[in-house]
Amino acid sequence: MKLLSELNKSIVPPIGATFLEVGTGRRINTILAFWLLGAEKVVTVDLNPYLKEELVRADLDYIVKNKSEIESLFGNRIFNNRLDTLLEFVESSYQIKSLLELLNIEYIAPGDASHLNLRDESIDFHTSYTVLEHISPEIIKEILKEGQRILKQDGLFVHCIDYSDHFSHSDKFISSVNFLQFSDNNWDKIAGNRYMYINRLRHDDFIDLFQNLSCKILINEPDVDKNLIVQKLNFELDARFKSKSDEVISSVGSWIITHR
Repeated sequence: MKLLSELNKSIVPPIGATFLEVGTGRRINTILAFWLLGAEKVVTVDLNPYLKEELVRADLDYIVKNKSEIESLFGNRIFNNRLDTLLEFVESSYQIKSLLELLNIEYIAPGDASHLNLRDESIDFHTSYTVLEHISPEIIKEILKEGQRILKQDGLFVHCIDYSDHFSHSDKFISSVNFLQFSDNNWDKIAGNRYMYINRLRHDDFIDLFQNLSCKILINEPDVDKNLIVQKLNFELDARFKSKSDEVISSVGSWIITHR
């Protein structure tokens, strides 16, 4: 699991840590990974209560049936027999509310990650997983500013960002950068709604967002699709992207870890 390797590279250990997750979504798998690694608490925030009980139960059923796979995935990093504790809990009749209590999860939805009722310097990790690409640049700036307020002095931003055209996930006939041919106005007509919105920021744009807040970049790992560099695109890039390097255009995702 890429998340585990990235957290292992950080200088702040997850054991006993408090996490803030931006964008809960429909499942709690990322949060569950934090807990298995030894997190003390996770505060998870979403604009709307999208969490789906049936999906959470299905994921936990998979864990019950595939314990050895989960153990192999985490190696020796599972904290204090927590996997056994989880399996014992799941095999009994349980409510989602009691599951969240077991994992010490505070679920805030509806919530606003740019205005949180959390103390200054109370969080060790400020995290998201393929969420920031769905948020406007102006709001991302406010979320990161709030993150700076609530992160401890040695706290970290740990964010995974998907730069790809999400339509390409289900349409094999378009590339992962297909949406870079459209002007902002035309793209807004296609995906300018809360269900489809993608900001189309590239890796250099996100680095600028963090650096403009004086964050120190610790890990900067763009996932460059080299095939996109060697293959000639069958469309012309919009003016917004023409000045960017081939590597930036061809980056389909990244992990960014920074100090506050």
